[in-house]
Amino acid sequence: MANLKVNMSMTKNEMPEQDPIVRAGNFDEVALGYDLETAVKEASRCLDCKNSPCRTGCPVRVKIPQFIAQVREGDLEKAYEIITSTNSLPAVCGRVCPQEKQCESHCVRGIKGEPVGIGRLERFVADTHMALENKPEPVAPESNGHRIAVIGSGPAGLTCAGDLRKLGYDVTIFEAFHKSGGVLVYGIPQFRLPKEIVAAEIENLQKMGVKIVNNAIIGKSMTIDELFDDGFEAVFIGSGAGLPQFLHVPGENLLGVYSANEFLTRVNLMKAYRDDYDTPIKHPKVVAVVGGGNVAMDAARVAKRLGAEHVYITYRRGKDELPARLEEVEHAESEGIEFMLLNNPHAIHGDEEGRVTGIELIKQELGEPDAKGRRSPVAVEGSNWILECDAVIIAIGTSPNPLIRSTTPNLNTTKKGGIDADDNGVTSRPGVFAGGDAVTGAATVILAMGAGKTGAKSIDEYIKSKK
Repeated sequence: MANLKVNMSMTKNEMPEQDPIVRAGNFDEVALGYDLETAVKEASRCLDCKNSPCRTGCPVRVKIPQFIAQVREGDLEKAYEIITSTNSLPAVCGRVCPQEKQCESHCVRGIKGEPVGIGRLERFVADTHMALENKPEPVAPESNGHRIAVIGSGPAGLTCAGDLRKLGYDVTIFEAFHKSGGVLVYGIPQFRLPKEIVAAEIENLQKMGVKIVNNAIIGKSMTIDELFDDGFEAVFIGSGAGLPQFLHVPGENLLGVYSANEFLTRVNLMKAYRDDYDTPIKHPKVVAVVGGGNVAMDAARVAKRLGAEHVYITYRRGKDELPARLEEVEHAESEGIEFMLLNNPHAIHGDEEGRVTGIELIKQELGEPDAKGRRSPVAVEGSNWILECDAVIIAIGTSPNPLIRSTTPNLNTTKKGGIDADDNGVTSRPGVFAGGDAVTGAATVILAMGAGKTGAKSIDEYIKSKK
């Protein structure tokens, strides 16, 4: 690879996108992906660093310089093979991972310019593979005779299942919903992550031999103890964090107030945006979204696509403190989402029929940094004002559903309701492992995948230790 010419451009090759005015009226994917020529140009920006600092920022440890080198040489199937040796969901990661805070933040090219577009290249490789008419079928080792149960088919559960299957385990995923994919199907909108992509990634795992049982609510239809009674030797809990958090302010029960979880589930999983589905959903004219993370951006952009004339994001800190990905913020701004920063909800107002008419906000100033280093918002006394709207979407986070912890004896939990697991995914119950949002609360897809990999490794060690 030393004789390959390096492209010393200081900037990434641009990702083609739908025009903002056009895409704000449809649910088609916003980013259109690289073509081969652009991908090779971007891959040629990689310096092939000997110590691969970019890998230190990847929770699933993708062999980044190695796959990029194959893109540069035009061997895309080899690149795909390298990626999937550690990452079971490359087309997903290439679209929704916060690369700017992870692998790309460690890229040497980013010191004096923009880092290599690692996520864009990963997406290109995965999409190219998926488009092949005669692509090779995924393979996994013969069964080793050990049965493992995985609860939840989100990113943590899918990753854990995929890694265990590659090691020869017979894996069954139990999913509460009628469709598999967890937050990938109910939380992330079609225009950011097409559901056909998620379905194709899941199909690959099934072709490897991973079994999926839908409409199986562990803790209700079957308990963890009953899974062991049924012959499973270990259980991985990757059930996510689907319990919405609320503001606890007056007016929160008015008609027209939604949790982002409900709003996005109706649209993404139940297809409320499509005419051929009869899922009921409100089509508000003026929407206030409370929160500043990726979920808030998703909710705001969905509301815009449902026909809202004005969509506001209200957040108690400033733009520099927004936790959402920079790309998601920029996309929201370009689509006409209006930001009401340094404003915190005080109450939600309604009419005599109990319908939302506005949200009362209090202006904020940033004070001293909190325990995480973020400057704490401080209310400006007497600065209350009302933003008129006919819908409020609350996107301030989620927590794990209490069903599993309440039906599993001797399973320790944290003060925030998550399952108590150590860095290896080991819980207080022998043979029970956990990872992802079920442990940490709502976080990123890639961190959940990393937890799934860790859980698979620990389960493998646990089973081997019993022999």
